[in-house]
Amino acid sequence: MLVRHTKAQQGGPDAERALATRGVADATTLGGWLAEQGVVPDRVVLSPSLRTQQTWQHAAPPAGPDPELDGRIYENTVDDLRAVIRETPDDVQTLVLVGHNPSMGEFAHSYDSTLREYPTGATAIFEVADWDSPGSLIAFTVPRG
Repeated sequence: MLVRHTKAQQGGPDAERALATRGVADATTLGGWLAEQGVVPDRVVLSPSLRTQQTWQHAAPPAGPDPELDGRIYENTVDDLRAVIRETPDDVQTLVLVGHNPSMGEFAHSYDSTLREYPTGATAIFEVADWDSPGSLIAFTVPRG
């Protein structure tokens, strides 16, 4: 699952930007949608930015692992996202990455060309045969709270 953080406040050091009021509402709405989808992750990897951590804090299901912070997601390249995915243990059934554009949108588009836009909060769920294979889009949302 690829999650782009929800709407952040403007200004200040980039990594320290908190969610805007709308971002909190959107992340909470995302949490409801994830519950409807029955998503319970085995592994969650976040960019270390404040806005990605807050997005997951408001969207995370009650059950699930503690999120891992990985600077490669903040570096914001598709190759870095692929590296994080490839390092996922085989016993993980549901992986969540929470990060930024342009890498989230570019990566989602590489799996499904219909995903041309990836606005804040965009979340795509893909089914994959293994961590090295492209996935099939099974659900997509752009939550607005």
